[in-house]
Amino acid sequence: MKIYIYLITIFFLSSLQADERDFAFAEFNQADSSLKYRIFKPADYSENKKYSLILTLHGSSLRGSDNKAQLKESRGPMELKRYIKKNKLNAIIVSPQCPSGERWVETPWYEDSHTMPEKPNPTMTLTIALMKSLIQNLSVDSNRVYVTGLSLGGFGCWDIIQREAEMFAAAIPICGGGDTAQAIKLKNLPIWIFHGDSDFVVKTKRSRDMFAALQKVQANVKYTEYPNTGHDSFTPTYNNDKVLDWLFKQVKE
Repeated sequence: MKIYIYLITIFFLSSLQADERDFAFAEFNQADSSLKYRIFKPADYSENKKYSLILTLHGSSLRGSDNKAQLKESRGPMELKRYIKKNKLNAIIVSPQCPSGERWVETPWYEDSHTMPEKPNPTMTLTIALMKSLIQNLSVDSNRVYVTGLSLGGFGCWDIIQREAEMFAAAIPICGGGDTAQAIKLKNLPIWIFHGDSDFVVKTKRSRDMFAALQKVQANVKYTEYPNTGHDSFTPTYNNDKVLDWLFKQVKE
């Protein structure tokens, strides 16, 4: 029995390592700053095809400099990759790692609201520049660029679409919060918001308020609030094929 459990464990760890190897290590440099990221491209990637591009922004516990933590299960990249492979989609995933002690957007996540800073912070500045570079230098379909993020990355998701709405075809912010005063900028961007009703890390109010603000400007928005769910509203979201079906069907007009 011990040998059997040992073999199963080795197989599981080997599978995880194989999954990680699908994401190449990379680093984006601009001036004197850099941002580490992992990138998944289909094995048959060709400049003769056009690819969707999906940006994933992780939560606070995965910050660092190892350029590995952001690939943790249930945080988006792995689930997106499996969906892409299963459905044989032409799609690229980019997963940057926020440095230790930094944020995607400078705002406390425990407050009831925030005003979007006038300028993006250094990490978001690099993330935006990275996305523009990938769109320009890879064979990307600029009408099929997507973003999703959770918790700290949920705030980052809201921040980047409020600043660069025209870049994206759709967004899935999870257990995060945005600036409700910016809702009008998102009027034409399909957004599906997710949150748990018992989240004590990021208040559910943050997603509810963004949903209400977007409804007020008649935006293309959906909101799912999971009952009896705390901060982990990302696991059921990223493991739901119907959600990913919706995401990849969105095309920028």
